Amino acid sequence: MSDIRNLRLLVALSHHKHFSRAAEDCGISQPAFSARIRSIEEDFGLPLVRRGNKFMGFTREGEVMLRWARKILADVEGMRQEIDALNNNLKGKLVVGTIPTALPFAADVSAQLRRAHPNLSIEIQSLSSTQIDIRLNDYSLDAGITYIEDADPATTEFLYNESYALIAPEALAPRKSGKATWAEAAKLPLCLLTTNMRNRQFVDEVFEQIDVSPTIVMQTSGFTAALALVASGSAATIAPLRVVDTYFADQSSVRLELVEPAVSHAVGLSIKDQKPVLPAVQALRVAVRNSL
Repeated sequence: MSDIRNLRLLVALSHHKHFSRAAEDCGISQPAFSARIRSIEEDFGLPLVRRGNKFMGFTREGEVMLRWARKILADVEGMRQEIDALNNNLKGKLVVGTIPTALPFAADVSAQLRRAHPNLSIEIQSLSSTQIDIRLNDYSLDAGITYIEDADPATTEFLYNESYALIAPEALAPRKSGKATWAEAAKLPLCLLTTNMRNRQFVDEVFEQIDVSPTIVMQTSGFTAALALVASGSAATIAPLRVVDTYFADQSSVRLELVEPAVSHAVGLSIKDQKPVLPAVQALRVAVRNSL
């Protein structure tokens, strides 16, 4: 049976999708890395990796092995964390997948965790709700902050409702303060998230519901580019209020809550049901409560 170190090699290969880079990450030579992967295959009598001139992915058996490898390594990490926690010195790594619109909240949570556990390493990954669901199930994430309607209801708890605002340069805004309708927003040149993002799909559903076609001049995978376009005075954007308060607070732009219709979507914390619970995940729950 392969030992823990060999399982780490499989996970590294999945992450880097390249033998040399995975070997470098693991601190061994590429020939030694390849030899140890082959030794795992010999242990199980199965091909786990598809090879050509380069890494071409895992076989079906390899995908199963990889999923179990991640679970075993997560259990080992949990054991180490629990031992460290006995001495009030929680260490290790916590990986949280977050939908882009929840990044400001995730940053607050991370700050809470760092204050309480300065030796804990925290990795926040900006992912779609679909990616979060997949990575929770293959144990490459410890937790996810995602839309509740896209998550497993048995393992997801409500955090807050996401509602939306129109952010526009003063010269484009329909008024200086108050509220704006979605129909008014549709008439402005808009920079929105790309269509593969769940937030964008929600926005499109509202425009379809009220039977209007928005004027979209730019699409982006994150709100940084939208912020730059609004700051330049050339377009407006639609963003959740938490994003607005974080990224647009100091901008000379107009913030108008969107109504007609008033729309909101529930955001939750999704954690794979496993026992015992990772100490870092328990600490995450506390930090989340303190951030609400």
